[in-house]
Amino acid sequence: MPFSDYRTALVTGASSGIGAAVAERLRREGIEVHALARDAGALAAVAARTGCVAHAMDVTDLAAVTALTRSVAFDILVNCAGVDRPRGLMQAAAEDIDLLVDVNLRAILHLCRLVVPGMMARDRGHVINISSIAGAYNFGGNTTYHATKAAISMLSRQLRIDAFGRHVRVTEICPGRVATDIFAHVHGDSPETREKYILGFELPEAVDIAEAIAFAIAAPRAVNIGHMEITPTLQVPGGLSTVRSSDVPAEDAG
Repeated sequence: MPFSDYRTALVTGASSGIGAAVAERLRREGIEVHALARDAGALAAVAARTGCVAHAMDVTDLAAVTALTRSVAFDILVNCAGVDRPRGLMQAAAEDIDLLVDVNLRAILHLCRLVVPGMMARDRGHVINISSIAGAYNFGGNTTYHATKAAISMLSRQLRIDAFGRHVRVTEICPGRVATDIFAHVHGDSPETREKYILGFELPEAVDIAEAIAFAIAAPRAVNIGHMEITPTLQVPGGLSTVRSSDVPAEDAG
């Protein structure tokens, strides 16, 4: 479907990073973009720069999100909002687990539940879910994040089945490391954080992910681009670790 088939879009997590880049990219196509995020100041700056409609709210505020989706018929839904608390399950606090499930999974389920039926009734629509390579590959210390992103991957596949028979397309975008401020949000905005995650690496920018999303949306009516994994050329996910039994610590005798 060309962009001219669509009129409105809802982009979550739109105050910075990929969400802000997507909002700006869709505005260039003449789409009426409703940008949702908690940071009212940063969101206002995005709105002033792009002309999008700002909604300063928490994506987990179901009453507010429901009211918004009932007031606007959205043709495009881009689920960018996400959080992380990088701990293994044995070290995770209860509030860490609840936060990641609420933001990374529950909110997206509700948004799809609220928005997709209208797309089906109009026989046009596109859902973009931002997951992560963490939904497909395991790496240490991020158990709940892995679980929520894997759930989004399955949701994206299942949603196509739920919308079968209508021109409602679903695309899962799986980024690897991208040069955004997510690392500052998670680990603190410090020289050490930038040195560890950003400086010296050849990384995709948020605008690169936005362009990939625009490509998927602009695909012909008969084409659904279901899954895009986008990583740095110099990043390889995956790995295999094996430990000798002699290296396993013995249990305390007491």
